[in-house]
Amino acid sequence: MSGHDSKYFSTTKKGEIPELKEELNSQYKDKKKDAVKKVIAAMTVGKDVSSLFTDVVNCMQTENLELKKLVYLYLINYAKSQPDLAILAVNTFVKDSQDPNPLIRALAVRTMGCIRVDKITEYLCDPLQRCLKDDDPYVRKTAAICVAKLYDINAELVEDRGFLETLKDLISDNNPMVVANAVAALAEIQDNSARPIFEITSHTLSKLLTALNECTEWGQVFILDALSRYKAADAREAENIVERVTPRLQHANCAVVLSAVKMILQQMELITSTDVVRNLCKKMAPPLVTLLSAEPEIQYVALRNINLIVQKRPTILAHEIKVFFCKYNDPIYVKMEKLEIMIMLASDRNIDQVLLEFKEYATEVDVDFVRKAVRAIGRCAIKLERAAERCISVLLELIKIKVNYVVQEAIIVIKDIFRRYPNTYESIIATLCESLDTLDEPEAKASMIWIIGEYAERIDNADELLESFLESFPEEPALVQLQLLTATVKLFLKKPTEGPQQMIQAVLNNATVETDNPDLRDRAYIYWRLLSTDPEAAKDVVLAEKPVISDDSNLLDPLFLMSSSQTLRPFLQSDAAPAPVTAAGTSAVTHAAAKQPAPPATVPAAAPVPDLLGDLMGLDNSIVPVDQPTTPSGPPLPVLLPSSTGQGLQISAQLVRRDGQIFYNIQFENNSQIVLDGFMIQFNKNTFGLAAAGPLQVPPLQPGASARTLLPMILFQNVSTGPPSSLLQVAVKNNQQPVWYFNDKISLHAFFVEDGRMERANFLETWKNLPDANEVTKDLPNAVINSVDATIEHLTASNVFFVAKRRNASKDLLYLSTKIPRGIPFLIELTATVGIPGVKCAVKTPSPELAPLFFEAMETLLK
Repeated sequence: MSGHDSKYFSTTKKGEIPELKEELNSQYKDKKKDAVKKVIAAMTVGKDVSSLFTDVVNCMQTENLELKKLVYLYLINYAKSQPDLAILAVNTFVKDSQDPNPLIRALAVRTMGCIRVDKITEYLCDPLQRCLKDDDPYVRKTAAICVAKLYDINAELVEDRGFLETLKDLISDNNPMVVANAVAALAEIQDNSARPIFEITSHTLSKLLTALNECTEWGQVFILDALSRYKAADAREAENIVERVTPRLQHANCAVVLSAVKMILQQMELITSTDVVRNLCKKMAPPLVTLLSAEPEIQYVALRNINLIVQKRPTILAHEIKVFFCKYNDPIYVKMEKLEIMIMLASDRNIDQVLLEFKEYATEVDVDFVRKAVRAIGRCAIKLERAAERCISVLLELIKIKVNYVVQEAIIVIKDIFRRYPNTYESIIATLCESLDTLDEPEAKASMIWIIGEYAERIDNADELLESFLESFPEEPALVQLQLLTATVKLFLKKPTEGPQQMIQAVLNNATVETDNPDLRDRAYIYWRLLSTDPEAAKDVVLAEKPVISDDSNLLDPLFLMSSSQTLRPFLQSDAAPAPVTAAGTSAVTHAAAKQPAPPATVPAAAPVPDLLGDLMGLDNSIVPVDQPTTPSGPPLPVLLPSSTGQGLQISAQLVRRDGQIFYNIQFENNSQIVLDGFMIQFNKNTFGLAAAGPLQVPPLQPGASARTLLPMILFQNVSTGPPSSLLQVAVKNNQQPVWYFNDKISLHAFFVEDGRMERANFLETWKNLPDANEVTKDLPNAVINSVDATIEHLTASNVFFVAKRRNASKDLLYLSTKIPRGIPFLIELTATVGIPGVKCAVKTPSPELAPLFFEAMETLLK
């Protein structure tokens, strides 16, 4: 519509639809065109004009391109609600697709692709086939996009009619825009397809690189994004590709620049020459810096990308930190992103400049920005050991300003610095204690309380300081209450005098009798039991040396940065007040109504300290009570607690996978002379963070009776630190006996998920993409393959899927794939002689540290 067509939006006649109907059927062309414009105007503002469908469709038979476009626009909007009437337009579409005017031919095929009606789809095929081979490039490029739209509606039809092959042929077209649209369509189809459809070969590569120089900017983006999926055969080819793409870094369009950077970064993985890599890094810096002079919205997108680039290749912008200094008029979202990148680029060489900036930001008016700036100073201290003292000096200067939220944020980060550098900067504690009265935020209070408890022996009036917090204990948030409880126990263990004794009695009473928080109550009971049975064990647990925290500047998992580093790693919550390593004697985890243990002042004969000290307390799933039982059947389970050890109670258990869910299959046998009831269970921290997802369902067990149940499990709730281990520590109790501790073994095959199947091409590509260092091989002497087909069937039942097989001399080689939660794949090669024990197993995975657990699982499956 032209600029004078706004009048069509202002009509408010009472009989509007009948009048429009009359005008649409007028014999005068101008009147008919005006009527269609009014219909489109009404449709645009949300009025229902679908009743005029037949009348509008009748207007299609016209040579006027403007009118035809308007009618097509109406059709796209209403065809879905009037599919039967939409068929009326098919003949006109087919006729228009053969019109002498290429604009009308393209318009017809584009509109048919946009009308998502199954009945019309079959009529689209012949016109589309013609348009894909049209003489005019404008028609061909429009038809290419139409194939992607048709694939979304009916993928089978597209494949049957050979449109995919025609689309691939268009990559060799002599018009660059046709090539770009063909690439865009194939890329979209590939995104919606599970099997490989668009694979770039060396022949296709040269075509795309040639078209790259001649097509429009958005065509260049499509081609560059497609090329980023191509893996060069060697370093020489990677260098050649990069050389052809590098000129795109000078492009005015930001999207082209970022796509080129992405492409170059991926090819750099294969380039072995350090000089070439260094030169490329130098070339990428100026265009990235230029992006930061664009509009704020583009700056934000660029900064998000730069954040990833810096984590992958910090040298690219190592000397450009000044461009990330915040300007007074930057929007807050840009400032926040700049801060993150400054922390990543901070080094011993530029830290003085960076600290001056952060100090300036800490006096700004935006509270969120100020908080982030103060926290950034702390993160720099944790990252750069030699600069830590300078960072602390800046933080102390900020504390002296006496701005409430600045002080509180400073205390939070200083707590982290103490964790990073123990016994180094404790001289500043006195300065921190001066700000106690100003603390009103839970995280700041918890951090200060942790500092007082951790360094109680160095603070003369530590008991008085803690007592000032204890007065409001019942009203405090759970985070503060937990820290107060732990800090008071630390104080009592370090200074067992009368004052702390009275304090701990009051705190334990508050935390057990007066609270409804189960986490707080359970921790208090454990401390109480520890202190009353073995104070020395309590010291070993509560005052244990804390693990040193590390720099968290690079927040993303290496897999996202196209690296193959391990994916299962513990996350350090450096921003939260660190929870102390506490006791785990589950015998202490009782309800408030249960009998309370003796107060700490009484110390009876030393009781044995539970094996699970320090871990069970950290769980979210506290011991859960009995519900209605379920009794699964199945083969005998391994005995983990024999009746000779369990005072007549025998426990057998095993992790199993059923219907895509992990369960703990557990059986209880009562060989004692009494009824056992009130069964509860708890799992220690473990490599996969396994924890109970629901209550343990076991009925009261009469003497001589047994019960078997499936306990649903959840993952990644309580992940242990350290190298991966198959150890699963379990604690079980009932109302009549003490807590029983036993060890089980995590069987990795229970974690093999149902969607671990890989197509052959995907398997090969993934195998090539993973570094050779990620391949681990082991001989499995107890494994045997008696029949290849039977073994494949057996492994498939355990979610280990067949990919391919071949023979090499007298040996059979099987290629298989599987996957565990969080999308970690295992690519497997088994080499064996049928019928002879001994299988060689090679596995390639982004997490090679899990290989020992994987081999155990495979040996179990192949026995």
